[in-house]
Amino acid sequence: MTPELIRLFGIPLDFILFGITLLGVALFHNHTLRVSLIGVATISLYKIFFTGFKFGPGLSGWLSHMGHEWVILTNLLCLLMGFALLSRHFEKSHVPVVLPKYLPDDWKGAFVMLIMVFVLSSFLDNIAAALIGGAMAHQLFRAKVHIGYLAAIVAASNAGGSGSVVGDTTTTMLWISGVDPLQVFDAYVAAVVALIICGIPASFQQHKYSPILKNAHDHTQVDWVRVGIVALILVLAIVTNVTVNLKFNALADHFPFIGVAVWVAILISLPMRRPDWEVLPSAGRGAIFLLSLVTCASMMPVEELPAASWVSALGLGFVSSVFDNIPLTALAIKQGGYDWGFLAYAVGFGGSMIWFGSSAGVALASMYPEARSVGNWLKHGWHVALAYVVGFFVMLVVLGWHPDAPIKKAGASASHSAAVKVVG
Repeated sequence: MTPELIRLFGIPLDFILFGITLLGVALFHNHTLRVSLIGVATISLYKIFFTGFKFGPGLSGWLSHMGHEWVILTNLLCLLMGFALLSRHFEKSHVPVVLPKYLPDDWKGAFVMLIMVFVLSSFLDNIAAALIGGAMAHQLFRAKVHIGYLAAIVAASNAGGSGSVVGDTTTTMLWISGVDPLQVFDAYVAAVVALIICGIPASFQQHKYSPILKNAHDHTQVDWVRVGIVALILVLAIVTNVTVNLKFNALADHFPFIGVAVWVAILISLPMRRPDWEVLPSAGRGAIFLLSLVTCASMMPVEELPAASWVSALGLGFVSSVFDNIPLTALAIKQGGYDWGFLAYAVGFGGSMIWFGSSAGVALASMYPEARSVGNWLKHGWHVALAYVVGFFVMLVVLGWHPDAPIKKAGASASHSAAVKVVG
């Protein structure tokens, strides 16, 4: 059944409530979890009492809706928590500490560091990559890091994660929902261009502000066991997802295989190295926040949205600089009809244009409080917006816009296509 929508100025009230929730997240950075929980509760109650769901009216319709969403939400929860432990394993492997000794001594060293952040983000969560980049910059530049360079670190982490299904919450959401990783990989055409466009000016800014000062950690040894644990978690997650999609696709809608695989890998690694369990409470709060936003997005009447096109994809990138990109991605997946490579780049890199537009930016601003100025971020990080637009149109010229068929998993039910996976 199709619920009858209540409209205000021609806009479904569902979208207005969702917009207020996202606005609250953008404005109240210290209360994002509370805002997201209030938002999901308000939207749920509104639909229960007034409009109903595609599965039916009232509480029974809501329960049916959540019954179709629980697999993706559980996968998302397991991956967010598991990747938090994975990131700490990588940090404690000492790889981030020894990397800087291979950098050149001038502005090119600052640029190579951005490339390192880009690469790290392709297999780590983009938040972890941004924090590692921030820590390296603190060491290399004597704690004097230019705001333009901080913006470039965030941009590099988001660019690196945009083409990898394990590098960003938004791309992982696409992957879990059935998008081929090679479709997401297309985003690197734009992401590499964007890294160059914003990275070179930012590196000159940083070199002029505070030149690189390398203190090589010659006696630091890489913990290859922890590196192996990182590889084990990633490989088992990828192999499981590929196997399930190829061999047991019908079961993928009924059990969170990929999330369970990540935790199986973590449990296997316990005798080798102890995970930092202490990070889980913080990761859990972040996971609940994201799950709340994804749940809100899953209840939206996406048939009311503008048709998917390269123009709307470009616009989503600008919107993601203000609103969290996780629910925007969830809406796009539910709606369908996008070229997923363009979408991955737009919502991934677009959030870099303002410091609170992505989770990586918020995380880095907690390390560098001076970055919490929209005016200074836009003034000194002007190259990020330029890079986003240039990268997008280079991709459009090189690859062209090719809308992808509806996600296979979404075919089972209209609702199931709505939800998606995870960190941004």
